Amino acid sequence: MKYPKLLEPLDLGFTQLKNRVLMGSMHTGLEEEKGGFEKMAEFYAARARGGVALMVTGGISPNFRGRLAPHSSQLSSRRHVKKHKIVTDAVHQAGGKIALQILHAGRYAYHPLSVSASKIKAPISPFTPKEMSERMIKKTIKHYARCARLAKEAGYDGVEIMGSEGYLINQFIVTRTNKRTDRWGGSYENRIRFPLEIIKAVKDAVGDDFITIYRLSMIDLVKGGSNWQEVVQLAKEVEKAGVTIINTGIGWHEARVPTITTSVPRRAFTWVTKKLREEVKVPLITSNRINMPEVAEQVLADDCADMVSMARPLLADPDFVVKAENDQRDLINTCIACNQACLDHVFKQKRATCLVNPKACYETELVPQPLNFKKKIAVIGSGPAGLAFSTEAAKRGHEVHLFDKANRIGGQLNIANQIPGKEEFYETLRYFKHLLEETGVNLHLETEATVESLTGDNAKIKFDEVIIAAGVTPRTPAIPGIEHEKVLSYIDVLLHKKPVGEKVAVIGAGGIGFDVSEYLVHEGESATLNLDEWLKEWGIDRMYQEEGGLLDEAEFTPPARQVTMLQRKETKMGKGLGKTTGWIHRTSLRHKKVQMVTGVDYKEINDEGLVIEHKSSGKTETLAVDNIVICAGQVPNRTLAEQLEAKGQKVHLIGGADVAAELDAKRAIKQGTELALSI
Repeated sequence: MKYPKLLEPLDLGFTQLKNRVLMGSMHTGLEEEKGGFEKMAEFYAARARGGVALMVTGGISPNFRGRLAPHSSQLSSRRHVKKHKIVTDAVHQAGGKIALQILHAGRYAYHPLSVSASKIKAPISPFTPKEMSERMIKKTIKHYARCARLAKEAGYDGVEIMGSEGYLINQFIVTRTNKRTDRWGGSYENRIRFPLEIIKAVKDAVGDDFITIYRLSMIDLVKGGSNWQEVVQLAKEVEKAGVTIINTGIGWHEARVPTITTSVPRRAFTWVTKKLREEVKVPLITSNRINMPEVAEQVLADDCADMVSMARPLLADPDFVVKAENDQRDLINTCIACNQACLDHVFKQKRATCLVNPKACYETELVPQPLNFKKKIAVIGSGPAGLAFSTEAAKRGHEVHLFDKANRIGGQLNIANQIPGKEEFYETLRYFKHLLEETGVNLHLETEATVESLTGDNAKIKFDEVIIAAGVTPRTPAIPGIEHEKVLSYIDVLLHKKPVGEKVAVIGAGGIGFDVSEYLVHEGESATLNLDEWLKEWGIDRMYQEEGGLLDEAEFTPPARQVTMLQRKETKMGKGLGKTTGWIHRTSLRHKKVQMVTGVDYKEINDEGLVIEHKSSGKTETLAVDNIVICAGQVPNRTLAEQLEAKGQKVHLIGGADVAAELDAKRAIKQGTELALSI
């Protein structure tokens, strides 16, 4: 067996888990949709069939005030039980186990009825919470117990009490948010009374033959957070209270430290769980950026924990565990930790899905239909749209021929993976490379498809349909001097590796402008591949001597170049970046002293550099730079499509060839998949 630790059962005494994989809690948005519980049932059942030992639902509130938003889910009466039973029945029929996460948002609630330990507004919510009275605290503890009892009645195998990430329980534990002077505040013993009373009430309600997980914030990553001695003290008390498992929580949502995005090194926080392992005997789960079986196996082999928690990796591939069991590691669709379709969607009140797997949370809707007629299909371009379409169409039984004039697949994914912090795109390319072989796609590299080769009299195959996924061409803005030798496109820099001077102006501040700037200020190994370096850059104290696990000051590697980013718009730079990741990109570039200049017109490029005019003042300035890198958008490659249509050939446009909007792999893969399922 290739992954013996990962696939080893875990005996909990009254029950056994078939392996060491927990699907961590993740809100999907299905919880609030019409017919959402039926969709959730298939979502979780698919992961159960895929071999996951135990799943944890998205956070469900024990009462109205604890809801994340006004219409978010709660489990507080028997009328809710029937809906939840749809989910638990489906999971059990698929051979899995599932626990319900009980989550009270506290001051993170996005509604005016929020409550907390103290009346202190969260920086990520517009509402100031009401301070909970003694009566309200006692009532809330009872609500946790009621929720757990109803979860057991609904067929769940356990509950997870959410005590981390800055939600209500966490708000009681730390001085940052608890300024009380009664028996629920002040000393640490008083501040941890709330979680311990909740655990006791839950255990009384459900008994000992029911999995009770406590999600403990092992490193808060905020000032005023717990210190290590306090974390250990709470863990020991939680163990004494009789929980089955302690799960690892990392960071508060308001922390200015990234914890799960793609630039975070793999298994970046497992050292925290390992540190606690020396202090308690109860089984521990570790989490965050564990996305491949060999990573999980090594975490367990290093004795960091008894189980690993993966949430987004099981969005990306529901069959992760089965593929690991069957030694099909190369066919695992790896989570790239981009957040674009999961967390970004949820924070916009949209249904979660996955950039690399658009079927996630759409298991009942994106279903392949039986083939009535096997078609011969030509696909032009092996970027994300072409790859997604080709493999999905071939799975359905079509004869698919994929053409690309390049000598390798991937299109602009081969650009994305050059950016420090985006190395996970290599895994996407590895996955598609093996999937092309597995599904029998006929791959024609270094082959330029033409009208003649596809439809001419000498064409080797008569294609029923042609899919144009030929991507984009960088747009060249009309700036006087744009032909100057100082000017480079982002393709020149990232793909062709043309030399770039020490002082650089980057025109365009969309996703590509940020990526190019990130690339230019780095030299040598990416911090994403060097955990110690990354921890220093984000000010994380691996010795854990300070509260919240933060250093007084971060240590930054000096930038490789002096970079100035520019945009015409006067709005905040990076406004169009991901909702949960944009701040990270901006902060990372500020760490590297990148100048961000908004509201400019580009007047001229000459031997001196780039001449700009500031719109607000009308002043002209010459930026004395060695190079100007153009990241000013793209235009779709549609020429072949237009020529084919003129010949009467049936053509479909997907990906950048359809809409040239940045490098939108999420839309490209979704569009390719949906077309393949319907064609």
